[in-house]
Amino acid sequence: MNRVPPLGDAQGLWKAVLAAASGRCQCRGTCGTNHDKDGGRCPAAHGAYQTKHGRGWVRLIAAPAAPADLLLPPHQAAALPKRQLAAWCEHCHQATRRAADKTAQATPSAEPDSLFDL
Repeated sequence: MNRVPPLGDAQGLWKAVLAAASGRCQCRGTCGTNHDKDGGRCPAAHGAYQTKHGRGWVRLIAAPAAPADLLLPPHQAAALPKRQLAAWCEHCHQATRRAADKTAQATPSAEPDSLFDL
């Protein structure tokens, strides 16, 4: 799937996040890969060609940096300040989001399952 950078005012935010990341994915292993060969950080660079994970051109996205925040509804994630965003390659973003979803499902909810205790 090709990802196109956002348009309008969001493009400035996307560019700022990519500049802060030096154009490289900021995953440090939350995706399940330790990235040891690359100094502990994902080697995917925006615009580079990747030979792993489906092959093709790397298109980084700006998304919440905290794995738990990746599960926020889109309108809440879009409202996060720049300091809470990170540059993600598609593979690391999806793998981290899946891991956060599994963790959230495994954590019991503090809310009751029903309105009334039977």
